[in-house]
Amino acid sequence: MPRVLVLDASQRSALACIRSLGRIGDVEVHAADSAAEAIGGASRHCAQYWQHPPVREAPAEFIAWLRDFVPREGIDLVFPMTEFSSQLILIDNERRRETPTPVPFADHATVLSLADKGRLLTLARSLDIPCPASTLHDTAATVDLDAIERYPVVVKPCLSHLWLEDRWLSTSVQIAADRAALERILAGSPWLRQHPFMLQEFIPGRGAGVFALYDQGRAVAFFAHRRLREKPPGGGVSVLSESIPPDPQLLDQARRLLDAAGWHGVAMVEFRVDEQGRAWLMEVNTRFWGSLQLAIDAGVDFPGLLYRISQCEQLPEQSGYRHGRRLRWLLGDLDSLYLVMRSRDYPLAHKLKRLLDFLTPRPFSTRHEVDRWSDPAPALTELRLYLADLRK
Repeated sequence: MPRVLVLDASQRSALACIRSLGRIGDVEVHAADSAAEAIGGASRHCAQYWQHPPVREAPAEFIAWLRDFVPREGIDLVFPMTEFSSQLILIDNERRRETPTPVPFADHATVLSLADKGRLLTLARSLDIPCPASTLHDTAATVDLDAIERYPVVVKPCLSHLWLEDRWLSTSVQIAADRAALERILAGSPWLRQHPFMLQEFIPGRGAGVFALYDQGRAVAFFAHRRLREKPPGGGVSVLSESIPPDPQLLDQARRLLDAAGWHGVAMVEFRVDEQGRAWLMEVNTRFWGSLQLAIDAGVDFPGLLYRISQCEQLPEQSGYRHGRRLRWLLGDLDSLYLVMRSRDYPLAHKLKRLLDFLTPRPFSTRHEVDRWSDPAPALTELRLYLADLRK
């Protein structure tokens, strides 16, 4: 029986992946994380849970552990769920091509063609895909402040997390409202003095995305959803989301981009839609996303399909899925509600409506992300860890 290892088992996306692969029937699913226990490891679909060195704080130790673990335990395929684990594995595979860790993703060079926002911008421009006006800079010293005529401007790193051969350096997107703010950002962010970034036009509007699965340059599945509630409430992690049809404009641009990259595996193509309804490409996430379970519930089983592709099945492009399905992360929704209720930024009427919405979910179209009657242990584990954090 094939053995699959799902990493980052504390992530809700990892739990969705474990449940998906476990339902295949002839796959033995293992889970791993740096935590002593994880929601994915508690699933009844997980044959065994393993603890490894932390990916962010001890990357060399993690890779050494993985190199030893995979052949020793007879692992046939590894599903990394976060940017840190997936990037580390792809970088390591690039260095030892003869004995790579088996992952169902594109190679590191192909991933960087989309994950690196500078390279993505070049590719998108060649395909006439609309992007915000942007200038690339190797370091902060190359910025000509006098040439910037319009604010606000977005300071955007080419990579969200930079691998410096022995450690990670995390960056962040920042918005400068005026020249003085930009000067402070350029002077106060050490990574800007040594690593490439973009200065980009700010596009007001709403975020939108297209989720995709590809098999060696060929499209297999697409999916879209909208966020209904987030934590924090003003914008953050989705705690309630709903499946929707892909916007034709976004779908066309995502398909052209991924086709041109010769993509393989999963990807999330993110856009900003302005007040006129025009879509502007923002970035591409080259890994699984947080609300993965919603796509599975709606009928697009991305982990299961990706596993079948890895087994050399030739899958036709999937057609259609259920719209209007909702996914709720209960504890995240509770946190979001708490933030609304304690904030002075929301009027009483808004708070009362938010409380009513929390207490009256749509029972026939909404499923809980972690809490499942068929697999209750992850919810109990999550609740126990949640209460332990509250007591700290």
